[in-house]
Amino acid sequence: MDLTLPARRLLASRYLLPGETPADLWKRVAGAVGGSDAREYRAVLEQLLFLPNSPTLMNAGTPLGQLSACFVLPVEDSLESIFTSLTYMALIHKSGGGTGFSFSHLRPAGDHVNETAGVASGPVSFLRVFDAATEAVKQGGRRRGANMGVLASSHPDIERFINSKRRGGLRNFNISVGFDADFFSCCRAGRQYDLVNPRDGSVWGSIDPRYLWRSVADAAWATGEPGMLFLDEINRRNTVPGLGCIEATNPCGEQPLLPFESCNLGSINLARCIQKHDLDRELLRSVVQTAVSFLDAIIDINRFPIPQIRERTLATRKIGLGVMGFAEALIRLGIPYASDDALLFAGRTMGYIQAEARAASRELGERKGSFPAIEQSIFSGAMRNATVTTIAPTGSLHLIAGTTSGIEPIFSLAHTRIINGQPVAVTTDLIRDCLPARTGGIDVLAHVRKTGSIQDLPLRDDAKDLFRTALEIAPEHHVRIQAAFQKHVDNAVSKTVNMPEDAGVDDICRVFEYARSLACKGITVYRYKSRRDQVLSQGCDVCIMDVEACQEIYNESL
Repeated sequence: MDLTLPARRLLASRYLLPGETPADLWKRVAGAVGGSDAREYRAVLEQLLFLPNSPTLMNAGTPLGQLSACFVLPVEDSLESIFTSLTYMALIHKSGGGTGFSFSHLRPAGDHVNETAGVASGPVSFLRVFDAATEAVKQGGRRRGANMGVLASSHPDIERFINSKRRGGLRNFNISVGFDADFFSCCRAGRQYDLVNPRDGSVWGSIDPRYLWRSVADAAWATGEPGMLFLDEINRRNTVPGLGCIEATNPCGEQPLLPFESCNLGSINLARCIQKHDLDRELLRSVVQTAVSFLDAIIDINRFPIPQIRERTLATRKIGLGVMGFAEALIRLGIPYASDDALLFAGRTMGYIQAEARAASRELGERKGSFPAIEQSIFSGAMRNATVTTIAPTGSLHLIAGTTSGIEPIFSLAHTRIINGQPVAVTTDLIRDCLPARTGGIDVLAHVRKTGSIQDLPLRDDAKDLFRTALEIAPEHHVRIQAAFQKHVDNAVSKTVNMPEDAGVDDICRVFEYARSLACKGITVYRYKSRRDQVLSQGCDVCIMDVEACQEIYNESL
């Protein structure tokens, strides 16, 4: 399968070993994972029908051999635990993985420390220590580490945490507030919500939960963070409740995990499953079966960073199969993203993937044995993996596959993207495939390069609807798409609700409330231009390079 020029450049800069070609890469990865199934695995990789997470592409068949992307580490209320986890984090980042932490067990700032008669500095101060350590450790020299920091909504330092990104720093952390069932009970009853010291369970104060909710929305309006994690919903759907409660996720929020768990992810390219203007369900079924087998095989050959991660991961054998190219698939089917038909397609397609993935895991369980912790799970009968599905953002994978990211709409029909520190201009080839070259005397492609949109062009309404970009789609529909996928996903869904620059705090509050009402496991919003270090911008005219030359070099099929 031909790769786009941006894909080849990305592979060369991050993934290919010295002297390796993309064909060599697929052969190396499939051979390391596959054994007797190597030929089957190589076929789906070469055809860009399925790609595993980046550490697998980077490290399979190498001495490092660490193939998982997602880890959660515990942080308990002692210096020994804190700095042990810091060491483990550095090892994971060096191997290419991302880490999540709950800082909710740390005593609040100002609390006493018995051993020294001093006072505690609180979770936010240690969050900054972890961030500084991440800055110093590059992932195998190819990319910086990524983290998720979570704090319980009931922690006395919650307001300091909510506003921690306003002062800058924390470049290597996403942050989320973990809301519990009691918070929502207090909201419904109109009563105060207790803030509790995790050291001894003492109540340090109380707060209006609606004020706390709006505080998160206000910070998200200003900086894009925190996100929200609905921990009660996450644990209501925990497939292994006998092993404890989940308190944190991986860096992008799509993988809730217990302490010391890891998970390897992979994504099916839905756009390549569209054949003759329809979803090829038999092809999709075949890819799902191959992908589940592939992801499960990784667990057995993986070289885990520390023994505790190996033990916990082998106990549950969690995998996360998701999709990319959802928006491209919709366009090729003639379905507008902002439509009820898109919601129907999302639910039916992910429901099919979930059912086939469960069936594949069940068959593996019958042949190879179920995951050891199955007695603590919701399952009866054979099941190889405690979870099988996740929707990841596919940040690099979708560029390699030449399709749209995850389940997101097209951000902009032309945009400037920062890749390896360099601005590049990208325009979707779908414009050439589906729209006329000129309309009303206007060069369509030139207009798109400048604005990133076709909404001001004299085109039919159905064409405009089909090519609505992220900011041209109502925030509520973003949430509905996320919820449609979440109904059929074991783990969680990475999805950003893009909001226009003039959106208000009340608008963000409504998005949060809507996500909660639709049983999402979390929600993230981003108001356009709310951060200076924004990765994507609309149109190519902001690129420091010449637009025409940049377009010729970096044209990408999204």
